[in-house]
Amino acid sequence: MKLTLPELRRETPLAMVTAYDYPGAQQAERAGMDLILVGDSLGNVVLGYDSTAPVTLGDIIHHARAVRRGAPDTFLVADLPFGTYHTGLHDAVRAAVKIIQETGSDAVKLEGASPEVLEAITVLSRNGIPVMAHLGLTPQTEVSLGGRKVQGRDEVGAQRILESARAVEEAGAFAVVLEVIPARLARLITERATIPTIGIGAGPYCDGQVLVYHDVLGVSDGEKKIAKRYAELGQLATEALRAYAGEVRSKTFPAKENSFIIKDEVLDKLY
Repeated sequence: MKLTLPELRRETPLAMVTAYDYPGAQQAERAGMDLILVGDSLGNVVLGYDSTAPVTLGDIIHHARAVRRGAPDTFLVADLPFGTYHTGLHDAVRAAVKIIQETGSDAVKLEGASPEVLEAITVLSRNGIPVMAHLGLTPQTEVSLGGRKVQGRDEVGAQRILESARAVEEAGAFAVVLEVIPARLARLITERATIPTIGIGAGPYCDGQVLVYHDVLGVSDGEKKIAKRYAELGQLATEALRAYAGEVRSKTFPAKENSFIIKDEVLDKLY
């Protein structure tokens, strides 16, 4: 059964994974995930972009619809993509409402803690749209952060993230993702927060963890320090496709068991 917001605040640790399509969502729900995220990481792992910036609201809606059909009984969070909440409160509310109405998502996720983002969190949460915050390494603005590197390692950076965590909670966020920050900083935030912290590359002390579907299953290329590969399905898929291509070229597929028959008398009438 789908967890409610009060249950999400109590049921820790929380297991969260991304999903971008119907079969992936089915697998996540069958595995008993507490939350599924339709992340704008789909730009990197599904659409082949170099960053999440090109992902559009239409992309998120398209994929979130499929995920909801595959996982009707799991709490679903959808990212507000880059540009949908950076141009004013009106645009942020309109984008969030569109996602909720058209996909059946239970919540949206926003990155950062700027005054504009905090205002959006406040207005959305007060009007019945739950908001998950996202701090630390924020992929939508990673260029301004100096690239994909650990955030909050020095005193200034750590203090900024600590204050941001308090700010998003006060603004009304029901949970906060902490991405690529030192484990002890994540622990301090978790100890002080009254909302769940969900880590990715933030160590073991958070109230939950989130990973990308393709990393968990070993479909994505390369190793990532922040992730763990629990299978090597990418390699298995390549081997299966190579075997299929070989059988096609050797004419061993399709075999008799893959073919349909027609009665001889019917065939004779066609000649």
